Amino acid sequence: MIRLAIEDQGNRREGLYEGPQVRIGRAPDNDICLASGLISRNHCHIDLAGEGAWLEDLGSANGVTVNGLKTRGAPLAQGDTIELGQITISVVEIGARSAELEEEASFRTILSELPDEREKLRAFARVTRELSKETDKGALLPLIVDTAIALLGGERGFLLQSDQAIDDAASLSSLDAMNVHVARSFDGAEIALPRTRVSLGIVKRVLESGEPLVSLDAGQDQRLEDYASIEELKLKSVICLPVRVEGEVRGVLLVDNRMRQGAFHEEDVEIAELFADQAAIAMQNSKRVDELRMHAERIESSRKEIVALNAELGRKVRDQGAELAVTRASLGRERARGDYGAIVGASDAMRRVFSELDRIVESELPVLISGESGTGKELAARAIHKNGPRAKRPFISENCAAIPESLLESELFGHAKGAFTGAHRAKRGLFEAADGGTLFLDEIGDMSPAMQKKLLRVLQEGEVRPVGSDKVVKVDVRLLAASHRDLSAHVREGSFREDLYYRIHVLNVEMPSLRDRVEDIPLLAEHLLARAAREAGREAPALPHEVCAALSAYAWPGNVRELENEMRRLVVLSPEQVELSSLSDAVLEDRRPTTASPELIEGDLRATVAAFERSAIEGALSEAEGNKSQAARALGISRFALQRKLEKFGLEGAEHSKDGGEA
Repeated sequence: MIRLAIEDQGNRREGLYEGPQVRIGRAPDNDICLASGLISRNHCHIDLAGEGAWLEDLGSANGVTVNGLKTRGAPLAQGDTIELGQITISVVEIGARSAELEEEASFRTILSELPDEREKLRAFARVTRELSKETDKGALLPLIVDTAIALLGGERGFLLQSDQAIDDAASLSSLDAMNVHVARSFDGAEIALPRTRVSLGIVKRVLESGEPLVSLDAGQDQRLEDYASIEELKLKSVICLPVRVEGEVRGVLLVDNRMRQGAFHEEDVEIAELFADQAAIAMQNSKRVDELRMHAERIESSRKEIVALNAELGRKVRDQGAELAVTRASLGRERARGDYGAIVGASDAMRRVFSELDRIVESELPVLISGESGTGKELAARAIHKNGPRAKRPFISENCAAIPESLLESELFGHAKGAFTGAHRAKRGLFEAADGGTLFLDEIGDMSPAMQKKLLRVLQEGEVRPVGSDKVVKVDVRLLAASHRDLSAHVREGSFREDLYYRIHVLNVEMPSLRDRVEDIPLLAEHLLARAAREAGREAPALPHEVCAALSAYAWPGNVRELENEMRRLVVLSPEQVELSSLSDAVLEDRRPTTASPELIEGDLRATVAAFERSAIEGALSEAEGNKSQAARALGISRFALQRKLEKFGLEGAEHSKDGGEA
């Protein structure tokens, strides 16, 4: 016994075949008849006489391929694939017949040799049981047709279906709406081009009458004499039945025989109608099972969507909670009058920054923003613009260190068409784009002396001349500049123009380093962690006390930018809670030593940070024998910042403190 699956032009069918041989070819007397020009009349056969199965090519024109290898003969095993032209035959199963397979195969001869009505009843019960067990529509419909052919002793069977009910007054248009869902021959083979192989006239007659039709000799039947398809198809015996679902005709089952007259009898109608009713029930059950399956899939899909939405909502609530906690902590201390919400901080150093911003935002004068890299100089520039009189006008930002000197002049002042190679069209510069608004030039200290001279001329005259043009354009721009360099020292060295320095350094804002605002580190960490989690589409992990203490103890040479990158790492490495071991090696290894008591470290975070700062300052002053400048350098802060902290912690009157001059 061998079960084969045959795939031909997207159509798939399965069949069970028994020995001693399974003949395959184009000739109609083959066990598997394949209607393809690439198949020989007697192409090959599968020998089942011995143990297992053996495939042998019978001298075919185009040969046989097994598992991708062309062969004249080869053993077959379950799962092997045979290719004949464009047709694929898969070995589904090889073995002895099971009782279930015996029962299924017997459908074709159930009624052929039944001795009495009791046996017919048993056979019909078996048929009904098999139909009721099959709920997959793709397998049920072929089973219905195969069983009908076996019950009635037909040669071919067709099942035509419509998804809409057909009323008694159905016309040809109703017939056109029907499709041939299954067309099979007595050997289980699929019939190619099924709509051209069935008598649509007979189908139409049954649809209109709603009654079954039996013809013992279709060629001589006067009821069918007007149907040209009878002669064309050479039909001899025909039985056609309506299939009713919930009282409505939803299809037609037609079985015919082109070889024998009188293959069907009037007494076959009763059993055929009973079978059609059982088939309709099985089809309806299959439809309901499909609907239930689809409904269950929709419910499961909705459940998963709800779970995902709840997770997203929970993440947003937690993120908003973290941001609210940061905002509340920031508002716990007196803030400035302006809206500086984009700058997170509540330390004394940041309060002084907000106070300075309040004094300068209403002015139109240039501002120089100084501070180390990563301290938020551009945030300060945006805050000045947002809270100033030019808030509704453009804010243009450019990093002078990021553009080659050869392109910086064109970027700032624009260029005329054809001014240089590649200048295919005229371009406005950033000064023109910012006209009426604010232009922020970051890292202005990296400008070459030639560019400094050209920038000074623009600031003095209030007009720009695009590269390659003799046209002068008037501009009204408030200039904000920033640099991590000490521009006053560069002026003294001669690398930065003194006149430009005084032109841009009318007002000044100094952004403190993270070392000078240690108490802001927990706030910033929470804020940046929530933002990084939101950008990554993840839930923000919790920051326990010991992690915040470790973050506060690190010097952060890269300032807020370095802290932001650290938080992005932690979002990836920490699913629920940040562990101390997840911190980068630099944070863990380069923490500044603390002599704060264990009681303080276990308690309030602000008290821990304050104790740490006081201890570090006292240690640095002791090592420097009271020299403030040396102590400030050892701590990595400015002497001015050290002086403020001495006042804050009441250490100004310490015996070992003495003035060592400016750092």
